[in-house]
Amino acid sequence: MKTFLFRITFFFALVLSFSTYTYGQSIQLSDQAKVSVLTCGTGNESYSLFGHTALRIADEPNHVDVVYNYGAFDFNTPNFVAKFAKGDLDYFAVTHHFNDFMADYTYEQRDVYEQDLDVPLEMKQKIFDNLNTALTSGESVYRYKFIDKNCTSMVIDLINKTLGEPSITLHSKQELTYRSILYRYFDNHFYEQLGTSIIFGSKVDRVSDHIFLPLDLMENLKLSTYKNQKLVSTGTKTLLKYEPTIASSWWNNIYTYLGFLILLVVLNNKLFNQVYFFIMGAIGILFVFLGFYSGHLELANNYNVLLFNPLLILSFCFYGATRRKWLYYLAIFSILFLVVYLFMLLNKAHILIVLPMILANGYLLIKLAIKHNKRISIII
Repeated sequence: MKTFLFRITFFFALVLSFSTYTYGQSIQLSDQAKVSVLTCGTGNESYSLFGHTALRIADEPNHVDVVYNYGAFDFNTPNFVAKFAKGDLDYFAVTHHFNDFMADYTYEQRDVYEQDLDVPLEMKQKIFDNLNTALTSGESVYRYKFIDKNCTSMVIDLINKTLGEPSITLHSKQELTYRSILYRYFDNHFYEQLGTSIIFGSKVDRVSDHIFLPLDLMENLKLSTYKNQKLVSTGTKTLLKYEPTIASSWWNNIYTYLGFLILLVVLNNKLFNQVYFFIMGAIGILFVFLGFYSGHLELANNYNVLLFNPLLILSFCFYGATRRKWLYYLAIFSILFLVVYLFMLLNKAHILIVLPMILANGYLLIKLAIKHNKRISIII
């Protein structure tokens, strides 16, 4: 626990401690200047599961070696949690010296790769100027969106806009949904995978049409072109490389998930069932609230509410009631919702991870319906 708290504290301090380097428009880059995309590998903490993207401008004659990072936000923002949930939290670019940047990732033991952009000096200067203008004018401030606007997409947009053509685009022959792409990053992080499976709505089931993750950007840069020439002609340089560490946890795995559901079904305890249904219903209400309240489009149209049915919370409210027919009707409607939900999942990436929950809910609801109306056996 102490290690976990230390890592979280370190991460917060890291974000807050970025030094801001700004350079005036008067600095003219030399012929030795280089502009490169830095791709940081994944880590085992939740905030580092998907990696990171940054831009580096290096020019030794001018003593310039700075990293531009579009992943910063201010913890002191008023109503921080509410704005984060709603999607109204401002993110912005910060800069710090390349050596400081590398020291941070050395400490976290995360890989760092570099790809030099093979563009004329004029374009390097323009990228450099545009980055500094964005910092000083406030253009670097943006509303974070998990898929559409993040540290990776901001770097892509700036480069493409500066070059005057969509040089960096998606080069994939596979038609993968956003959800399927995300699933590749959850090895040994079961509950993070489960959480993203249930909180994201229909948007992430669309076929991906743009790059939104750092490692995918790194791969697509190898195929990108500018003026019919390779945008990255010198290959990918490895600045930091570590042996992958496998995350291990006695609780963050599928076995605790299945064990809990099996125990719930085997015990079939009235009080436990009511509390379980209450929690499921409360989560469903949260999903509905976020779908309407949040500006994160990934949370909208969340059909997982058919599993986390808000009506289930009524089973807790009717606990001990004399007119139990309401529990019968509640169970019937909830079972129908589960059937619809199951059919909706047939071509979805997360069907297997939620299937045990569907089966457990279905069993408990059928038992509830049978208990409060003997005719249920004819219906089902």
